[in-house]
Amino acid sequence: MGAVNFYYDNKPGIGGEPLPGQRIDPPKSRYPDGHGSSAPAWITFDKQVLCFEAYFQQAVHESRDEQYRVRRCQVLFYLEDDTIQVTEPRIQNSALPQGTIVRRHRIRKPPPYEGCFYTVDDFNVGMDLELYGRVYRLVSCDKFTANFLRKLGVRVNEPEPIPDDPYTIHRISVSDAMQPRRPHERVDTLRQFLNHDRHVLRFFCTWDDTGSLYGDVRDFVLNYFLGDDTIEIHERISANSGRESVPYFLRRQKLPKGVPPLPLPGTVSNLTTLNTLGTVQTGSRHMLDSIKLGTQQPEYYTDADLTLGAVLNVFGRKFLICDCDEFTKEFYRKKYGVKTFTPVCPPRNECGYTVKRENPPYNGWGSDEDSLANCYNLIPRPPKKTFEESCSVDVLRFAAHLIAGVDDDGICGNVEVTRRRIFVISCFLRDNTFMVYEPPVANSGFKGGKFMERRKVMKPGQPIFRTHLPSYYAPSDIYIGGQVVFNNFVFEIYGADEHTLAHMEAHPAEFPYADAQGVLRRLRPLVEGREETIRRLATEADPSGSGSIDFAEFGCLVREMLKDPSVESVYVVPHEVVTLARHYALKVPKETNYMAVVGMAQQQLRKVSFEAFQEILDACRYEDLENTGSIDRAVLRRICKANHLPLPDDILLTLMEISQNYDNGMVYYESFINQLNWCCNPVPPGTVPCEYSGNLEVDWPAFMKAGKDEGKRGGCISAFDSFSGGRITGVNKNTLTLT
Repeated sequence: MGAVNFYYDNKPGIGGEPLPGQRIDPPKSRYPDGHGSSAPAWITFDKQVLCFEAYFQQAVHESRDEQYRVRRCQVLFYLEDDTIQVTEPRIQNSALPQGTIVRRHRIRKPPPYEGCFYTVDDFNVGMDLELYGRVYRLVSCDKFTANFLRKLGVRVNEPEPIPDDPYTIHRISVSDAMQPRRPHERVDTLRQFLNHDRHVLRFFCTWDDTGSLYGDVRDFVLNYFLGDDTIEIHERISANSGRESVPYFLRRQKLPKGVPPLPLPGTVSNLTTLNTLGTVQTGSRHMLDSIKLGTQQPEYYTDADLTLGAVLNVFGRKFLICDCDEFTKEFYRKKYGVKTFTPVCPPRNECGYTVKRENPPYNGWGSDEDSLANCYNLIPRPPKKTFEESCSVDVLRFAAHLIAGVDDDGICGNVEVTRRRIFVISCFLRDNTFMVYEPPVANSGFKGGKFMERRKVMKPGQPIFRTHLPSYYAPSDIYIGGQVVFNNFVFEIYGADEHTLAHMEAHPAEFPYADAQGVLRRLRPLVEGREETIRRLATEADPSGSGSIDFAEFGCLVREMLKDPSVESVYVVPHEVVTLARHYALKVPKETNYMAVVGMAQQQLRKVSFEAFQEILDACRYEDLENTGSIDRAVLRRICKANHLPLPDDILLTLMEISQNYDNGMVYYESFINQLNWCCNPVPPGTVPCEYSGNLEVDWPAFMKAGKDEGKRGGCISAFDSFSGGRITGVNKNTLTLT
C-alpha cells in the first residue's frame, strides 16, 4: 500500500527546518519578481498558455507501404498550474483516433527525474519532450510564447521544419495521378441572393395579338426577380373582357432569348452521360463526359435587356415594354445611369362603338331602386347604403305654405298664395327623404297631422315608365323663398329653424344660398358708384338716429339696391337675405323666465306624484363632506338620476343655474330641492315660448367693415366704404319663428 498524505504534512518547522516525516513536494515553476502586483501565479497567469508546434514519429508494423508515420500535434502548457495538454488536428480519412492525445494534467519527468514535474524551464523550441514514453519534438511556437520565454531569460531557438510523412506523400501522388470524374458544376449565387433577395423589377407590357383571329391588344405585368434572374408574367384582365383569370401567364423561370428547340431527353443536365457500363446482375454504372461535348448553353434575358421600348420574345410572342414602377426606375438610375424614362404608348385599336347598358322600363312595383335590383341579380338585393348615410342623423325642418294642387299636366290650378294652411317639411339627411306634417289648428277646418309619409320625392316632369333612375329632391333644393312640388302639391318655403339655418351655413358647398361670402360677391356690382345713395337709404331707414334697423328695413334696403336699372339685374332669393342678416347679426342675450321653468318642473312632478325630496336631500348631505351647503353639478345630477327624478337634463341645468353659487360654480342643493318641492312650495304652472330662429341682431359696422375690407381685396361691398358710424342692431325676431 502507498503512503497516505495528511493535510499540512508538507509544512516545515520553525525557521524552515525540515521536520521528521515531512513530505517534500516537487518544485513548481518559479518566476522572477516583477514590478507588478504580488498576486499568486494562478491569478496572474490565468488563461495564459504556451503553445508549441510539435510532431512525433509512430512506428508502423507489418505494412508494405510505410514503416513510420509523422504525426503533427500541439503541446499546450498552462502557466497557472503547470499542466500540459497535447492535441492532434483531425485529418480526413486518416483512420486514427485524433483529437486530444494527452489530457490536461501535471506530468512527471522520465527517469531518473520521476520525482519532479515538468515546469516552464523545460520548454523551448528544438527540444525533445518525453511524455509517457512518447517523444515530442518542439519545432516552433507562437508569438506570445516566444515573448514570454524571452522575458524569463530563455533564448528561443529558431523554428525547425516538420519532416514529411512518406505515406501522406504517397497518397497525394496517387490522388494526383488519378483521372477524376467530371464533378457537378457549381455556380455560386449566394452573394446575388443575399444582396437582392425580395427585390423585384416591375414592368408593364403589352402583347399585340390583333394578327390572329379575334385577337386584341392584351396588357401584362412582367416581374424580374433580381435574386436569381428569373421572370414571371401576369395578365391584367379588365372587367367584362370575356377572358378567364389565370394565376400566371408565364410561371417563374429564366426566359431564354428566342425560341429554343425542344431538347432531347437528357440533354439539359448538369452531367453528360456517355454510356452505361455493367449488367443487371453485376450492377450498372455511368461513364461521364469530361470534355463536355454537346453541352447547350442557352442565352437568357437579364436586367440589361429590359428597357422601355424593348421587345421581348416570350416563346414566340412579342412583348413590348411600355412602362415600369418607381423602384425599377431608381434601380436603373443607380446601376446603369439611366435618367429618362419616357413611357411608350401601346398600339390600341379604337372600338367603333360602345354598347351601353339599357335597363327595362319601370314596372310600377316598389321603388325604382328595388325594381332595378331585379335586373342585376336573380335574387333581388336591397340597395346598399354608404357609411356616411348610415351615420348621418341630422334633420332639417322648414316652414311652408300650401299654394295649390297641380293637375295632371303639371300646371298650377291656383296661383294665389293661401296662408291658411301651414306645414313643416322635414328633410332627413341620412337618406334624403322628406316628410310633411301639418300642425293642428283649432277651428281651421283641417284635421292636421301627418300630410305625407317619409319617402323620397321625385321632381315633377318625369315620365312614369322610364329606363333610368329618376331625379329626386335633395336637401340643397329646399331654401327659403323656393317652391317644391310634392305629389302634385306646391309648397312655398318661408322659414326654417335655428338648427337648419346653422347647418346650411356650416356647409356652404352643399347649400349655395347659405354662403354669405358668395352673396356679397354677387351684390358687389350693385353698390359700386352708389355710395351716396346707399348712405341716404340707410339714414332714411333709421329716422331716430339710434344706429339700428330691423330685418324688414334691411330687406327693403337690399330690394332698393336691386332696382337700379343702370346695372345688370341680379336675382336674390329671400334665403340669401336671411343669410346676409344672420352673418352680421348681434347675439342679444334673452332673459329666461325662471319661475315659468320652475312651474313647468313642478307640474311634471305633480303629474307623476313624485315626492322623494327628502331622499334627495339626504343623499346631497351625505355627499357634502364639509357641510358647505353646496355640491358639484355632476354630483347633483347623478343623485337626481339615481332617485329617478322625471325631469329632462335641460330643465335640470336651468334649475341649477337658479341655485348656483357664482363664486365657485357649485349648487346650493337645499334651494334646488325647495324649488322642486311642489307639496311645500307650489308654483303655478307657466309656459316658456320656443323660438326656432332666435333673436337676430345685425352688427351694421361689421357689415360695412366687411364691405370695406372686401373692396380692398377686390371683394364684395366696396360701396360701403363711405358709411360713417351707425349699425343694424335689430332684426325682427318673429320673422323666422315657426308657429
